[in-house]
Amino acid sequence: MSSPKRLKIFFLVPYPYDIAPGQRFRYEQYLSLLESTGSQVKIFSFLSVRINSILYQEGKTLEKIWGVTVGFLKRFLILPLLVRGDFIFVFREVTPVGPPIIEWIIAKILRKKIIYDFDDSIWLTDRHNEPAWFKILKWRTKVKSICKWSYKISCGNEYLCDYAKMFNQHVLLNPTTINVEKLHNPDTMQKKRRDEVVIGWTGSHSTLKYLHEIESVLARLEDQNPKLKILIIADRPPLLSLKSMIFIPWNKKSEAQDLMQIDIGIMPLPNDEWAKGKCGFKALQYMALEIPVVCSKVGANIKIIDHNMCGFLCSTTEEWSFYLQNLIDDISLRAKFGKAGRKKVLENYSVTSNSSNFLSLFLP
Repeated sequence: MSSPKRLKIFFLVPYPYDIAPGQRFRYEQYLSLLESTGSQVKIFSFLSVRINSILYQEGKTLEKIWGVTVGFLKRFLILPLLVRGDFIFVFREVTPVGPPIIEWIIAKILRKKIIYDFDDSIWLTDRHNEPAWFKILKWRTKVKSICKWSYKISCGNEYLCDYAKMFNQHVLLNPTTINVEKLHNPDTMQKKRRDEVVIGWTGSHSTLKYLHEIESVLARLEDQNPKLKILIIADRPPLLSLKSMIFIPWNKKSEAQDLMQIDIGIMPLPNDEWAKGKCGFKALQYMALEIPVVCSKVGANIKIIDHNMCGFLCSTTEEWSFYLQNLIDDISLRAKFGKAGRKKVLENYSVTSNSSNFLSLFLP
């Protein structure tokens, strides 16, 4: 496939560069590839580094309101600059709240080609009992409007693609990918030798609640396996009643090395419409590091994980308990699944294997 040549591509994204995992693994790791084709790229984030750092902290309300207001002002101020762009790449949304006014101006007034990328069911929410005023503020119906106005749509899994195709047929399945050479490469790291077995999970505070799906299973396994440890890597401590739990604050610099402490990687999810939009990134991280996985049989996990080859897929708590115990007991099975998992990532979910697919977004 040919590559785009000397294009001007403007990225309108929520967060500053190299801060949000979603952005890093959806498009940031491809920026050097675009630049190697002669294209010019420019990133415009809605939030500043400062506001992003305090956004989920308690208090500082006035500073947060001011930061969001500045974000809106910046969006309108860059509109004249966007006239010079060949493509406008929008990750999730141009503004975090309100209707898609900027997207409409870009598509209908400036007549620019929007590449719309999303990796979650962002037209839905997983927040139960969300206030009506907040639903209005988020204006999630804008997703279908942006889909209609876009030149191409890039989605992280087939479920998201099916939704986007209801409004636009120019949809590309663009899976979230792993840099298996520079970051998630077990050959460049050492795995600690120890007697205990570590079941591990990594993610953000917004997904910690999914661990409650199997908290009782993990508690029983603790009682049955005295040398078992539960490792949680996140941006805030979980509220779990597990006596063997170890918490490590997520750190971008030590991310991969921290994951190497895990013997079995887990990804529990509820079987609902929001979870079906998940792109299996946790599983891919584990697999890239030759860590066998046990995951819920939901959404992209079903395609990513070859059951009984690189991991196990679970639909019930009984299956979670059975398959986790199998891997706890069998170190050779863990090694076999780990090798198969990395092979699957190398062939289907690595930056190298997906590069031409990503570049095709910017071709006619």
